[in-house]
Parts: sequence; C-alpha cells; structure tokens
Amino acid sequence: MTVHRLEELSSPALDGLDRAHTVVVLTVSPLEQHGPHLPLGVDAFTARHLAEAVGERLVAARPGWQVVLAPPLYLGSFAFESVGTVSIRQRVVRDVVHDYGESLARAGFRYILVSNGHGGPGHLVALEEAAAAVSRRHGVMMASFTGYLAWEFLRGRYLEQLEAALGRPLSPAERAAFAEDAHAGWWETSVMLWLRPELVGAAYRDLPPARYPLAARLRPNYPLRDGGQGYVGHPALADPAFAKATLEVLVAEAMRVVEGLLDGRLDPARHRSPFYRIPPFRTDFWPVVGAVAAGAAVAWWVLRRGRR
Repeated sequence: MTVHRLEELSSPALDGLDRAHTVVVLTVSPLEQHGPHLPLGVDAFTARHLAEAVGERLVAARPGWQVVLAPPLYLGSFAFESVGTVSIRQRVVRDVVHDYGESLARAGFRYILVSNGHGGPGHLVALEEAAAAVSRRHGVMMASFTGYLAWEFLRGRYLEQLEAALGRPLSPAERAAFAEDAHAGWWETSVMLWLRPELVGAAYRDLPPARYPLAARLRPNYPLRDGGQGYVGHPALADPAFAKATLEVLVAEAMRVVEGLLDGRLDPARHRSPFYRIPPFRTDFWPVVGAVAAGAAVAWWVLRRGRR
C-alpha cells in the first residue's frame, strides 16, 4: 500500500511494479494569472492535491495496489492572458499528454489517470482527446477524470453533498455567489487558504465581487478587460472551511468515478467534459476548417482560370 513519486523511482523499481495493480496519475495544469491575490500555480496546486488524495484513498481501499504520481506538467491552453500566464497551444497540450500516456502504456501500465485543475474548455478537451487516443491505440484505460467533475461541481450538481459536508445549508446569497464563481473567486481563494495560505495576498478580503453575464464571458480575456482585475466571483467570501468541505466532496466523487473506471463499470466516454462533443473546441476542428476553406479557395481560383 504505497504512493510513489515517479521522479524518485529508479527504472528497475518502476519496472518491478505489478502492472495489473498499479495506477499512474499525471497532473497537468497551466501557470495562469489568478487575480491580484493568488499565485500563478493555483490550478496545479489543486490538481496535485486531488491526485495525492485519490492516490492515498486508492491504496487504502485496494490492498495490494500501488499508485505512482508523476511530477506536475505545467501545461495548459485556453487561459486568461496576463503577465505570468504561460499559454501552450491546444494541440501541443494534447500531444505532450498523449506522448506521456503512450510512454507509460508501452511500458505496460494499464491504468493511467489525468488530474487537472484548469477549466479552460479547450484544455479539458485536449486532455480528453489524448487519453482517448492512448486508450484506443494501446488497449489501456487512460482517462482525464477531473474535467467532468469540475463542470458538474460548477453547475451546482454537488450542492447537496457540499451542504452536508459543511453541516449547514448555503444561504440564498451564498448560492447566488456560488453560481457567479468561475476564476480566482470564492472557491479558488478558499482552496488556496486551505492548501497554501502563505501564498494568498491579504488584500483578497477587500476585493469587490466581479460579476459577468454570459454575453461578457464569451469575450476573450473578459476578466481583464475594462479595468477587470483577473478574477470572477467573490474572493472576499473565501473561507478554509468551505474549501475543506468542497474538496471532501470532490475527492469522494473522484473516487466513485476512478473506482468505476478501474473496475470497468464506467465508460470514460460518458465521463468527459461537455466541451468534448462541441466541434469548435476539438483540437483538429480549426485546422480542418482552414484546410477546407483553403481547398475551396483553390478550387474557386482554378475554376475562374478555366473560364478565361
């Protein structure tokens, strides 16, 4: 019953692990601005916590199983652009995660999970495409399990469990604030107060709510436009107890999904983010559209030349 760190293992030690009872967990999240009060690594800190918590629970629940945590990959696309944000092209994110998964699959590892703390739609899809491709090609189970959970959480699907973990109901004002939360607001500020309080700027207590209607959220980089400070929601509401309760709920839901994936009871295809099924968010959509448009332009030019 052990959780290993990949970078600390020798090649023979890694090779000695029982492939039928070993889960490898990748952490993949970008460095991204999170308002004036949070560090650039919020998404990776969150994803790493989820990876470690799931790993510890897996080895406790499954005697004889082992978990290997890969070092975090600070990669991500569809991020809010500002100083410190490192944006990687969506196809590069997909290809790097694919190559990581393929290396592990070629080495015989059958269970590969991806933990992610970034909600950018194209980023979620890149991870899911990489996992699907590795699974299909090598006959393994590779799944990005946190994208599905993140969107279920943000859509309010776990509010009942959250209230039970808190030991009280959310007030109408809190429910409204939760619905408006999206980036460096109530939840992420709470999480960092719980995980790394020394990295949270004390000014979060004085930050006003930042509310954005759906139409505004469709604009690129919307939290940083027109004087925005790069956050969405209510950071001043942040509370470590709120983070503790939400993370308990998310880890429990993650375990339910992961156990189902490992046992073959759940289909990874049914536990993807909603963006996977939306063509413009797929990595090959715009290159294909561009190629079709270019082909149409060439055909039009050829036809015009032929009529002269």
